[in-house]
Amino acid sequence: MTQQAPLPPTLAEAARYWFRLGLISFGGPAGQIALMHAELVERRRWISERRFLHALNYCMLLPGPEAQQLATYLGWLLHRTPGGLIAGSLFVLPSLLLLIALSWVYMALGDVPAIAGLFYGIKPAVTALVVHAAFRVGSRTLKNAWLWSIAVAAFVAIFALGLPFPAIVAAAGLAGYVGGRVAPERFAAGGGHGGKAGKALGPALIDDDTPTPGHARFGWARAARVSAVCLGLWALAMGGLVAAWGWDGALAQMGWFFTKAALLTFGGAYAVLPYVYQGAVEHYQWLSAHQMIDGLALGETTPGPLVMVLTFVGFVGGWTGEIFGPDAQPLAGVAAALVVTFFTFLPSFFFVLLGGPFIESTHGNLRFTAPLTGITAAVVGVIVNLALFFAWHVLWPQGWSGPFAWPSLLIGAVAGVALFRFKAGVIPVVAGCALAGLALHWLLGLG
Repeated sequence: MTQQAPLPPTLAEAARYWFRLGLISFGGPAGQIALMHAELVERRRWISERRFLHALNYCMLLPGPEAQQLATYLGWLLHRTPGGLIAGSLFVLPSLLLLIALSWVYMALGDVPAIAGLFYGIKPAVTALVVHAAFRVGSRTLKNAWLWSIAVAAFVAIFALGLPFPAIVAAAGLAGYVGGRVAPERFAAGGGHGGKAGKALGPALIDDDTPTPGHARFGWARAARVSAVCLGLWALAMGGLVAAWGWDGALAQMGWFFTKAALLTFGGAYAVLPYVYQGAVEHYQWLSAHQMIDGLALGETTPGPLVMVLTFVGFVGGWTGEIFGPDAQPLAGVAAALVVTFFTFLPSFFFVLLGGPFIESTHGNLRFTAPLTGITAAVVGVIVNLALFFAWHVLWPQGWSGPFAWPSLLIGAVAGVALFRFKAGVIPVVAGCALAGLALHWLLGLG
């Protein structure tokens, strides 16, 4: 075992790592966190196992993409605020650029038979992925009758009663808070990410007993500065959009809507998609239900957080809304995608930079997990509703009165077997279904 801690990385060295991570961060938050753990804890030893998990526990309590927030946290811990901003930004930059390019191809060439065939196969694969996500979250979360009751109630609330997602989140959090006081053992947070605890890895740069760095000590003055800067950036961006195009303009409405969405992403991107559907598809009509399914497929097959699917939603909304006129649809799409991405991720930086010093300074056990446990249980019910929504649009693309899409059922069933039985990865499943859809599209003349 190596007896000396590694040398501190330079900011440039760390930036290269964060960018590389952004390029290869497939596999959802669990895979992304596993990549960070293997590299930062085991190979480079920039941070110890306990400090890594301590940071992760905090990020798991926050709304937003936990893997991106963890990258921001660790970048900040290593290189102060610039390090956090660089880490969090480079973690999503490759995905942002790739999604903008793919969104343009989708909108400009989506009617080309080859592209249509690929998406014909991808849509049932996405439905299977959502079902699998509900199973994963449910098996990890629903450990007792209390949590099952919250999940069922959430499903009924959104499926049968049509209640808004924010109300469901608030009610679930309240139920978790009350349950945590009445039956705390039923609402104890469990599980986690990362490697094997206690593994002999040698001393780390930021080890278990490393004193809290000066910049990571909590202070009210610093908290006030972080709050002022982040809230000021939000107000400046929103004010600029309102001044240029008015409060009712599409870009201002996207900024406001996706700010709210960013604050509701407890439990991952799948949890917030029903809320986005209610707003972006039904209320604002920025895109259709089928386009949203296609966007989720693109988000599943690109690196970075799955919540980047919201970038696709913005691009399509800007393009179809012709916010800059009919001759500037690509520019409108790019502008809307950037607006949505900014307002989606700004709260993540705010929560990490504001709360990180408190977490590092206390090193105590977090006692606010019961409301999150309740919310996560509700998320299971919400994801099941999302799976039914996707299945309906995929299997009956023309509505109940239209023909049943049996090829889609076949592709979705094969995808489900691959995911549940053979533990196949997202990329192979989506790629295989895309090729199957292309073949069926040509052989059967499907559309």
